[in-house]
Amino acid sequence: MKPADRCENITPFIVMEILEKIHKMEAAGIDVIHMEIGEPDFNVPECVNKVSIEALLANETHYTHSLGDIRLRQAISDYHKATYNTIIDPGRILVTSGTSPAMLLLFSALVNPGDEIIVSDPHYACYENFINYVQGVPVTVPVFEEEGFIFTPEAIKAKITPKTRAIFINSPSNPTGTVIPEKRMRQIVDIAETCNLYIISDEIYHGLVYEGKEHSIYEFTDKAFVLNGFSKLFAMTGLRLGYLIAPPEYVRALQVLQQNFFICANSVTQLAGVAALKDAGNETRVMKETYNKRRIYVIDRLKKMGFGIKVEPTGAFYVFANAKHISNDSYALALDILEKAHVGVTPGIDFGSNGEGYLRFSYANSMENLKTGLDRMEGYLKEFK
Repeated sequence: MKPADRCENITPFIVMEILEKIHKMEAAGIDVIHMEIGEPDFNVPECVNKVSIEALLANETHYTHSLGDIRLRQAISDYHKATYNTIIDPGRILVTSGTSPAMLLLFSALVNPGDEIIVSDPHYACYENFINYVQGVPVTVPVFEEEGFIFTPEAIKAKITPKTRAIFINSPSNPTGTVIPEKRMRQIVDIAETCNLYIISDEIYHGLVYEGKEHSIYEFTDKAFVLNGFSKLFAMTGLRLGYLIAPPEYVRALQVLQQNFFICANSVTQLAGVAALKDAGNETRVMKETYNKRRIYVIDRLKKMGFGIKVEPTGAFYVFANAKHISNDSYALALDILEKAHVGVTPGIDFGSNGEGYLRFSYANSMENLKTGLDRMEGYLKEFK
């Protein structure tokens, strides 16, 4: 007996495998600087801790509505109004145990076998696996550093077929950290509306933009799905809280899937999410200012080492740097850096074939550790030559 065939079609998440290698090294007493993982190094905001404890003591530990606690759904609606000036009916919001379950439910409701979803290449490593899992077809569109790794309208149009269901965007982007400008967002919406397609917008890194402004897709169209959550901006990774905003015609199907697969998200964490949205503004501002200082420092150091960064990232906490002058095998290079320099980085191939030759550096670490890690990288490159 062997696992189901669908398991063979799911590729490993390389950054997690690298993290597991690092854990083994650390267990053996080796000091490794983490620049591979996209996890905030901050603790959750104090208001999140406070409300979580209060909710436990008040026995707020029972099933919530399958769409989510109405207090949280209303808070999300209020947040979107305050942030983007968009009106979101709380009845269109589905609260989930992290953004990944939201994505699984979304594709389960949207995609029939053989339906196509357009995604950029490079892209977040798990997108294709979610689409493949529901027997959809991810159709990749290469994006290039000269364009800031952002879709061009012409490239999208060239990939649309009668089987296309949606265009998937991610801004700010993982792995590139780039932000889609308003004009380009409008162009993508125009294409989707002309071809009667949905847009799926992964907005998990919203709030972490250091130059300019991010835009929610709902500023431009209602024919869209929004994925978001609390892991990045609010540093609540382990609390597993996300949400999906969907067109009204999909809400019931998503609710039934949630009832069967997950029942509801964690009741205590949902109340913590309300606190984060309402009361964590000062702490998230400090986080954002700190990330920006790190961003500027890391970009400067990497450029001086010879890494290619044609368009500087302005969001999330990643720098996607061209390392083709060193090696075209990003996986082997990342492992060699880990073994010899004791610095964890993510190979570009984890994010699609067009990411080959690049390395993703995360600056979700202290400035002290980043300095140490980049000093080690500099020493590694001198030895490499």
